[in-house]
Amino acid sequence: MSDVKAVIESKGGEVHTISPTSTVFDAVCKMVQLNLGALVVASEAGVIGIISERDYLRKIAVEGRSSKSTFVQEIMTPRPICVAPDTQAAACMKLMAKHRIRHLPVMEDGELVGMLSIRDIVDHLAAEREQTIEELTHYIQGVHA
Repeated sequence: MSDVKAVIESKGGEVHTISPTSTVFDAVCKMVQLNLGALVVASEAGVIGIISERDYLRKIAVEGRSSKSTFVQEIMTPRPICVAPDTQAAACMKLMAKHRIRHLPVMEDGELVGMLSIRDIVDHLAAEREQTIEELTHYIQGVHA
């Protein structure tokens, strides 16, 4: 089984952040522009939260608030669950399911080094299993690579 470091290496480690004092409108525009479902909320203190499409839907759209006058810090999910690069990918999937979340910031020595989505984990685990099946098929058929 592979770990978070392997997932980040395969997908890329670029992480997009936003300031807690940015407007929700700016956050949504950034998510749309980058085709992301969430942004890490970071300040001088480091990672302080996460803002996702769900936060927007539940705390802006449904409540009738204005995204142009509401700040990210007002609707973000504070203290997000984070994982380390050596966390197993399957453990991340279980963590996401247990807490009903779709994104996990990856922290190493207090630094943000990546961001995983449920899609990243599913794609990585599916590719890993596909490779295992292929290797077992070749072994059973007596084909040596």
